[in-house]
Amino acid sequence: MNKHTKTAILVAPILTILGFALADLWEESEAQQERAFELVPFGHCDVSNQKCILKSGEFEINVMDANGITTVNSTYPLDTATLFLVDKNNQAKPYQLGMKDSPYYWKRETPIGTLLSNKGDSAKLRVIIEIKGGKYFAEFYTQTTQ
Repeated sequence: MNKHTKTAILVAPILTILGFALADLWEESEAQQERAFELVPFGHCDVSNQKCILKSGEFEINVMDANGITTVNSTYPLDTATLFLVDKNNQAKPYQLGMKDSPYYWKRETPIGTLLSNKGDSAKLRVIIEIKGGKYFAEFYTQTTQ
């Protein structure tokens, strides 16, 4: 065995490990870059009757309100969740939701239930969800059907 073969046998595993490490670092840096995705309502939104699903690809969130507590649950764990209640002048009031039991469930007390207490009542809402550098956003109307 000549010296070039011996050197190749010693250097090849080191280069392989470095290649895998650098590829992993590259993928991690790409995943952390900010991206924005729009969530769209899946059918009619009725937050007060727990029938409001917003989708973007495979990612889904459900927005619901019961007893003055607004809850957002999702198919993937969230980093943050913010709900905005928009008035007739298009001014939004933010409600930063807090994690409930797991990163899949977020909640906060909001006045949405009182605004949607009667059949036919509607409200304009916005939501911003963050997951690992990606931001998911939606602006939608909810209307009470029952």
